[in-house]
Amino acid sequence: MHERPKIGLALSGGAARGLAHIGVLKALEEESIPIDMISGTSAGALVGACYAKEGRASVLEEIALGIDWKKTARLFDLNLLLLWKGFVHGEKAKSFLSSLIGDVKFEDLEIPLTVVATDVESMERVVIKEGSVTEAVRASISMPVIFTPVQWRDRFLIDGGVVNPMPVDIVRDMGAEVVIAVNTLSISQDLVKRGRPEERKNKGKPRSQLESTHLSVVKKRINSLVHQNRDKIKVFDELSNMAKTKIYIGRGKIDPKTPSIFDVLMQTIHTMECEIVKLSLKSADIVINPDVSHIGTFGFYKGEEAISQGYKAAKDILPRLHSML
Repeated sequence: MHERPKIGLALSGGAARGLAHIGVLKALEEESIPIDMISGTSAGALVGACYAKEGRASVLEEIALGIDWKKTARLFDLNLLLLWKGFVHGEKAKSFLSSLIGDVKFEDLEIPLTVVATDVESMERVVIKEGSVTEAVRASISMPVIFTPVQWRDRFLIDGGVVNPMPVDIVRDMGAEVVIAVNTLSISQDLVKRGRPEERKNKGKPRSQLESTHLSVVKKRINSLVHQNRDKIKVFDELSNMAKTKIYIGRGKIDPKTPSIFDVLMQTIHTMECEIVKLSLKSADIVINPDVSHIGTFGFYKGEEAISQGYKAAKDILPRLHSML
């Protein structure tokens, strides 16, 4: 009997756009396309880690759509005393990741996984495939300047997308004979979409079905983190409101539509990453490009739309994928 080729999945970064990876996984599951190994960078590392652990896209989709992303964003532990190290110190981000992934080691995962990060001093790619999955993902999502670098062994790591935003070569090295690359690094043509009121109004309606045990556990952990840090969050909310009032109604006010420093920084990084991705995609067997260019870097509230675009893009390539298998 002819053995099927081993299938590897390479998941790019893309911040909120990376939620489209969930839609791709959902479509592949429906077609009974097996995934033998995964390599992910940044957002792709997070989605890949969750899937490698659970092996069910429905669980990821429910959690992504059931999280209050506005509340979660307030967990980022801004530390003014360490501002020169990075805007976000990252311990609360690590706690949030633990809520999603759990205390799991690479060897415990259902599907073999590698996570890509970057050594900030040598600018070398670092492929993590052992130890704590949460620690690895925390390193891989550490966007330069925004997050402080993560110490891993004798190195300090940042976002893997800086040197390898599309790990096609890595999943090939893992033994994949057919590599499916999912690219969610589309560049938005409008930097200010994230802050426009009309976009906020278009959020999907909350789902009414009963929550699963998985989502309930995640929500409980997040609520606990928010409660533990309520005093700190209150202080930063008050400082933020004071700053906004001074900026928007004071002398020489700034247009509220002006892109934030984070929007500009992320757009710059993603533009550079896209040039690297173009080269990486040439060595993939199947390329899936969800149409997520209209979703802002931090537009996690558009998760339903991102997942839908990933699902649609994956469905479009299924005939070719089936012919290869």
